[in-house]
Amino acid sequence: MAKQSILGRISQLLKANINSLLDQAEDPQLMLDQLVRDYTNSIADAESAVAQTIGNLRLMEQDHLEDRNAASDWGRKALAASNKADELRAGGNAADADKFDNLAKIAIGRQVSSENEARAAAPTIASQTQVVDQLKNGLDGMRAKLDELTSKRDELVARAKTVEAQSQVHDALKSIDLLDPTSDLGRFEDKIRREEAKVLGQQELAASSLDAQFEGLEDLGKQGEVEARLAALKSGGTKAVTAGE
Repeated sequence: MAKQSILGRISQLLKANINSLLDQAEDPQLMLDQLVRDYTNSIADAESAVAQTIGNLRLMEQDHLEDRNAASDWGRKALAASNKADELRAGGNAADADKFDNLAKIAIGRQVSSENEARAAAPTIASQTQVVDQLKNGLDGMRAKLDELTSKRDELVARAKTVEAQSQVHDALKSIDLLDPTSDLGRFEDKIRREEAKVLGQQELAASSLDAQFEGLEDLGKQGEVEARLAALKSGGTKAVTAGE
């Protein structure tokens, strides 16, 4: 993974507004689970890439240190060769003195070469050090985001379970209300009252029927008396007419 793509991915994830994503999600828990997986995978990829970047930086730092050490070493060798040449020249051995001066020049050339390599690598090392610091800070931010996501997901799951438990309790309470023995007694009492009222109605109806029958009997009695008096009138004349007085 290139450094720019690592930084871009980290920046994109750090800028993500979790609350906004959750507000737009149809299922926030699924959204959080997906975000946790995305962040976990991205962090793993970034950690691997950052570790490789840090490794490359440490190699450049080692090479830079070796160049600087080499420059110092060639500097000491050049000085030693020059001193030896001066010593030989002072002893009248000009030929060997020139040989050591040439060695000193070679050492100085190597010293300059090592110094140039070290100087050229310094800006790159400084830049890479800055990049590594940014990557480390980005990783810390991603890990903090992952902790936030995990916490929100756990909170949401706990709230969902609480709501489910409350719903179950509510349903249970509704069942208890429906099975309330006092409500059954109330309905039973009402049924008895209706049966009692029906019996009263039947009794009243029966009583009304008996009265009508007795009234019919009285009518029959009156009719019989009339018939009897008519017969007496026919058989006894005036006597029959006054018999009832």
